[in-house]
Amino acid sequence: MARARTLVLILAGGAGGRLELLTHERAKPAVSFAGTHRLIDFPLSNCSHSGLSDVWVVQQFNPISLSDHLANGRPWDLDRTVGGLLILQPRLGHDERSGFDQGTADALWRNAPLIRDFDPEALVVVSADAVYALDYGRLVDEHVEADADVTMVTVEVDPEDAGRYGVVQAEGGRVRGYAYKPDDPQGGLVANEVFAFTPGPVLDLLEELAGEAGDEGLEDLGDGLLPRLVDAGRAREHRFDGFWRDVGTVPAYWECHQELLGADPPIDLDDPAWPILTHAPTHRAAARVLDGARARESLVGPGARVAGAVERSVVGRGAVVEAGAVVRESVLLPGAVVRSGAVVERAILDDGVEIGSDATVGEPRGEIALVGLRASVPAGERLPAGARHPDPDD
Repeated sequence: MARARTLVLILAGGAGGRLELLTHERAKPAVSFAGTHRLIDFPLSNCSHSGLSDVWVVQQFNPISLSDHLANGRPWDLDRTVGGLLILQPRLGHDERSGFDQGTADALWRNAPLIRDFDPEALVVVSADAVYALDYGRLVDEHVEADADVTMVTVEVDPEDAGRYGVVQAEGGRVRGYAYKPDDPQGGLVANEVFAFTPGPVLDLLEELAGEAGDEGLEDLGDGLLPRLVDAGRAREHRFDGFWRDVGTVPAYWECHQELLGADPPIDLDDPAWPILTHAPTHRAAARVLDGARARESLVGPGARVAGAVERSVVGRGAVVEAGAVVRESVLLPGAVVRSGAVVERAILDDGVEIGSDATVGEPRGEIALVGLRASVPAGERLPAGARHPDPDD
């Protein structure tokens, strides 16, 4: 059976404020992950392996930080003469759809004319701030067969954390209830920001909602569109029991990296059957672990140099840990440098950060410390648990 003509829309324009300094100068989907990848690599790789080649990326906040990485879609086999990767930017004009997106539903509405012109039979809409491997093609097949207006991919999370998401009540595959970011979530089944839509009725409903909203405009999909589809009995779920982590907060980002460091990690970024593809620099040689270094339960990226002690940490591309330095339970993004005698513990160091000799960042217990893009911590200085450097309020 031929697959329905499918368009994938990756919503990559949010400011990502919950990642704090990590998204101060970059788009959230451009944030590095596991020392070698970017967050947007996950949905793009899922598209590639699912055989879906028409992929549009909606950009807005700090787009230049992401555009270079996308490389016309080549790393994901999306550089096509016809179709393939298309980047959508906010536009200025004289029509009502010009301007900046105010949320995920607003982004969909502003690009609705382009989607109608493309005329897909199925529309897959995803965010780019989670770590997972999912066959979008199988999702589309299931959605078309069910004759629904929306199929929500759902996952179980800790009920105490469910209030961050759209909380779902489902029975027999049908979604019976939906509450967007409720104060008192009923259970831990949530929509994980991957949706398959039937374009015609959904875009028509968006037009209706936009008219009702008037000057206030549309916000997120969960504010109006999804509840209306659920109330009409047109929503189904696709229960996902694989590894899925929303890494949109600093603690979640750090915790997900820690999960990768065990002997049997819950997701293999180099799985031959479903590798997570990326636009990788070609000039990086192999990592170097020098005489006297100690490294255990860690990931060390290409071009990195380790002469000190690294324990349960991620050392990104080209990062350096000098002799006498100690890095524990931390994430070093590409190009970070930890000088001799420094101690970095339960911390995240952004790209190009330099930690001076004998400085201390973080502590064995407590909240995660974070040092922002290209910042320096002077020799001998101490940043406690939970510190943010530079101080975002300064």
